[in-house]
Amino acid sequence: MVLINTHRRNSRTRHRVLIVNCYFDDTREAISRTHKIPQAMGPVYLAGAFSRTSCEVRLYNEQASGPLENEQLLGWPDLLVLTGLTTALDRMLHVTAYCRTKNPRVIVVAGGHAVRALPSFCVQFFDYCCLGDVEEMAEVIRDAFGPGAVAERAEPRFDLADWLGRIGYLEASRGCNFRCSFCTLTAEGGRYHTHDIESVRSQIEALGKRDYLVFLDNNFYGPNRDHLRAVMDLLRERYDAGQFKGWAALVTSDFFFEEENLRLASESGCKALFSGVESFDDAWLRRVNKRQNTRRSPVDLIRSTLDAGIVFAYGLVLDVCHRSVADLREELEFVVGCPDITLPAYVSLSIPILGTPFFHECVRSDLLLPHTRIRDLDGSTLSLRPLDPLDQVEHFIRREKSFADHRWQILRRALGLARRYRSELSRDQLVLMAGLAASVCAPLLASAPGQWRAGRRRRTFVSSTDHLDRVYVPAFPVDRRYEGHFAATRLTDRAGRLTDALAPDLLETRHAS
Repeated sequence: MVLINTHRRNSRTRHRVLIVNCYFDDTREAISRTHKIPQAMGPVYLAGAFSRTSCEVRLYNEQASGPLENEQLLGWPDLLVLTGLTTALDRMLHVTAYCRTKNPRVIVVAGGHAVRALPSFCVQFFDYCCLGDVEEMAEVIRDAFGPGAVAERAEPRFDLADWLGRIGYLEASRGCNFRCSFCTLTAEGGRYHTHDIESVRSQIEALGKRDYLVFLDNNFYGPNRDHLRAVMDLLRERYDAGQFKGWAALVTSDFFFEEENLRLASESGCKALFSGVESFDDAWLRRVNKRQNTRRSPVDLIRSTLDAGIVFAYGLVLDVCHRSVADLREELEFVVGCPDITLPAYVSLSIPILGTPFFHECVRSDLLLPHTRIRDLDGSTLSLRPLDPLDQVEHFIRREKSFADHRWQILRRALGLARRYRSELSRDQLVLMAGLAASVCAPLLASAPGQWRAGRRRRTFVSSTDHLDRVYVPAFPVDRRYEGHFAATRLTDRAGRLTDALAPDLLETRHAS
């Protein structure tokens, strides 16, 4: 479904379209994460909906290229399409203000989870608010420019993604068959579905020769085992033909319950799998309805995956509002001290993602901190009332989230893992394992090596007191009508209650109905 504010049909023969992935960096600095994995691919798939003959399309990825502040490019489009993570909502407003200042007739389209969670709020700012998947773009194009501007067959425009290098990204399915209480997919209630095998083949062919393929599926495994086998057969065919050196994907823990899956993955060229471990504490996993992770020890999963010649990557969630600092510190020390498992690819604080069961639980329990902004829901910023005193939690976040007190131990661990698995893993896989350690201990060095000194402004890591990014100050003068676009969108008021602006969209009764 598309919510329409107003639209202005443009009469230009060849329509100019700019698609932007909006992005705020965790450091709250204006940097580009050129080596971050994965990279945003929403603009690539959205671009496929536009006719190549009647539309000129350009893409910009703020994650890879830094904040969009090029005045010439911002004044170029007839139609601006914005996407991004939930935290990027304010950044969408910034880019809208820039484009409308340069071209008052520009048509603005926005989508992503923030728009889907806050439709009544967002329709005030954008001409089209897309509440579904990328396929909805065709409906918008037809309304704005007419049916002639819609592509006869929607195919991702990998050729326009100048940030792609050795790694190509694609998808074989969408959605997830599990319902973890903190997950965006649970909030949106979408169903798991697969793409037909010819669509997957077409994407692989369009990507051409790459070193590695990364599947962006929310759950590459899913309940459709026949589809999984078909995709792996296709991957093995292209791997044996030398089109790529290997592939990686995100899978849920049930993938590892069948021993054959690791063998099939390895034979088809799989070099790495990411799975959401989230925690080594079974009680917490049951609390957030991630019961599939309690069936088999994550340590066992990691060891068996490495033994199969595949790197195991995962993330950890630090839920400081339901677990003590002492408990979380003990878990991190366990991870660092376990000699034969990989280190996490990231460590995140628990995020009350809009509309999730976890979010509604936090609202009912009065856990949201006062003056929390949408921008603060990034995983590096505390937005919930913690179990322990705030000063202790702040110190814990500052030191422990990046393993600041364990870096020499982590270095020794990384060297030990490399020695242990050097016969099972390739050089690139060993580099990847080292990169996992660097991604939590020195994230800028790992994903933005030329900007490793960024992020020097001291942070509190607490939503009610942390500073905003510099991009909240306009890069150039904007029309007075849009100056308010640079004010941070507040989720909670001074008492920690949902703000009047957002409450109508976020009331639990609305989602229940």
